[in-house]
Amino acid sequence: MNRLTTQDRVRILNVLSEGVGINAACRATGASKNTVLRLLANVGEACAVYQDRVMRNLSVTQLQVDEIWSFIGCKAKNVPIDADLTLGLGDCYTFTSIDPVSKLMPCWLLGFRTDECADQFLADLKPRLANRVQLSTDGFGSYPKAVAKHFGKDVDYAVIVKQYMPPPTTPEAKRRYSPNKVIGTTVAVVEGAPDLGLATTSHVERANLTMRMGMRRFTRLTNAFSKKIENHAHAIAFHFMVYNFVKPHSALSTKQAPVKRTPAMAAGVSSFQWTMEDILMMAETVTSQATN
Repeated sequence: MNRLTTQDRVRILNVLSEGVGINAACRATGASKNTVLRLLANVGEACAVYQDRVMRNLSVTQLQVDEIWSFIGCKAKNVPIDADLTLGLGDCYTFTSIDPVSKLMPCWLLGFRTDECADQFLADLKPRLANRVQLSTDGFGSYPKAVAKHFGKDVDYAVIVKQYMPPPTTPEAKRRYSPNKVIGTTVAVVEGAPDLGLATTSHVERANLTMRMGMRRFTRLTNAFSKKIENHAHAIAFHFMVYNFVKPHSALSTKQAPVKRTPAMAAGVSSFQWTMEDILMMAETVTSQATN
């Protein structure tokens, strides 16, 4: 990988950012699999460090939180008894958050759908905020306790619970991956005085769909899933870097303000639209700082 030119590395990152798998990226760029994985690891680690550093003192007024399922190596029911624990095999969840106004996704956590991970995620989210926010989550039972612990009274918090039709009874229908049809929604005020008209998780759920479309390893019913948890974490960090800093969000352009803006620009985290060359330069800077 050290012999790759900047143009070659940019080409690989551009291909990966469009949601193709590692093998497809190798075919499209002519690079070896080890080269692509090593580049993704170096850039992914730098993206995680950089975003952790700059996503601070955020002046957002709303936040939505959700989690998205994926798996490493195999699904939980198929994990061998003697499996190497360091690979992190089995089901995992990525906790995500979004500001529905700027579309910025300030932080995430790769873990499990547990009280502990929900607590860690909210503990990481709260210090990044400069002011009181309205927070919306789904009905996952770990959120209220974690919000109370880390936000206290300094939040306007609502929980959105969706009611679905009964599950199907036919074997074929049971294999479906989409949830059943929503037949009702309940909004419950947990803390403060949230605006119920703004209480929703629709934006973060749509952002999670973008994750599924933007990372081949999140796509269902393929063999492109992550084989190691480290590769999964690197891909997620790179995805959020591209989402926040590189790709303009269509919802941020209006007739009054037709200029294309990224979520980072809309949130005041960046003053310009990044390119892949900028990400490479940032990664080299972060790596050199870490080694000095």
